[in-house]
Amino acid sequence: MYSHLEEVFAPGDCRIASLGPAKVASTLSSGRFISDADGVLVSIGKGGGRRRKAVGERPVFELAGPRQKLFFDPSKAKCAVVTCGGLCPGLNDVTRAIVMAAHHNYRVPAVLGIRYGLQGFIPRYGHEIVELTPQQVSEIHEFGGTVLGTSRGPQAAKEIVDALERLNVSVLFMLGGDGTMRAAQRVVAEVSRRKARIAVIGIPKTIDNDIMFVSPSFGFDTAVDKATEAIRCAHTEALGAPNGIGLVKLMGRESGFIAAQSSLALKDVNFVLVPEDKFDLHGENGLLAALTERLARRGHAVIVCAEGAGQNITGAGGDTDASGNVKLGDICSVLKSEITRHLKEKGVDFTLKFIDPSYIIRSVPANSNDRIYCGFLGQNAVHAGMAGKTNMVVSRWNGQYVHIPLSLVTRARKRIDTNSNFWRAVLESTGQPHSLRA
Repeated sequence: MYSHLEEVFAPGDCRIASLGPAKVASTLSSGRFISDADGVLVSIGKGGGRRRKAVGERPVFELAGPRQKLFFDPSKAKCAVVTCGGLCPGLNDVTRAIVMAAHHNYRVPAVLGIRYGLQGFIPRYGHEIVELTPQQVSEIHEFGGTVLGTSRGPQAAKEIVDALERLNVSVLFMLGGDGTMRAAQRVVAEVSRRKARIAVIGIPKTIDNDIMFVSPSFGFDTAVDKATEAIRCAHTEALGAPNGIGLVKLMGRESGFIAAQSSLALKDVNFVLVPEDKFDLHGENGLLAALTERLARRGHAVIVCAEGAGQNITGAGGDTDASGNVKLGDICSVLKSEITRHLKEKGVDFTLKFIDPSYIIRSVPANSNDRIYCGFLGQNAVHAGMAGKTNMVVSRWNGQYVHIPLSLVTRARKRIDTNSNFWRAVLESTGQPHSLRA
């Protein structure tokens, strides 16, 4: 299903960094403690890890969960939470879980909320730092967005660590996507340079589900739920007129997981356009020819398009935004224009309805599955931080919650493998040609 996993993985990548020996006895009274020796086998590629000669040589991700010995004395530890980048369902759920676990499980004196992303660390922006209590966060999971606010753009690691030292923070939890995880690496490097005792734990957040070794990212399940609603509406519109066409734009800059998964969930989609699978508009095998044939045969069509699809067609200039992301060309504007021109030339009467639910999808509260997932992520992040783990993220892999080094999740983007059975299932569900190249 995912491309590039085998190419970016190497032996030794699973090792989790620690601030030092854990000597403080945990006060947790229920459940079982996890040993650092407990792990989940990393099975990647078609060989499932069989390139290693012995089982003992196969890489494992360290199992997440409470440790019997802690690095920090809970009575003296202080935590901080920051949310960065774009909105995503579940941000409030993870924040709530961190606060509840830190207060109720470890009785830490304070959990600080950093307002408006990494800007909140920098005094010149003037963002107030707030203290998060169980009472304040008890109902925030009912709302979308993030109660802490967010921002984009790089901030100097030196200034961030200056703020952490001023605030006497022991554990920093960073919720964000690929750019945030890279920023977390820079913070870790600055902490290490100063020989400070500050743990940095990442909780990967991306609605696109494109962070490597995060399967899936929180909020993705909710995004697929909401996307199917838009697709259902597009299908209804397409059925309501002769040669009706419903065009739905979904999020997915470099990876088309939302478009693919929601199309599998709803069998009304006829064409799925994703960044991983280049297509042409013109020519006998291009999208326009396939669409014309579909209309002649069935009288309606639904197209689902990820925002990053068709960049070979848009001719985008390659400029970047504040976070360093390449600014995408507007593929759906091109599609609308070219479909209209082509069908008029063919003398085909048609109706085209365009639906873009992107900002609705990313702003809604998490659904039940994501809420449960976010709760486990937040709790396990606190367990890891209190044990002195650092330079890592909490993730789910092969059905287990694990610790993964930041260096591994930032090495490449997770993308759909167009030679996989997953993509084959998408093509079979839609009935679109295996290739839309001229």
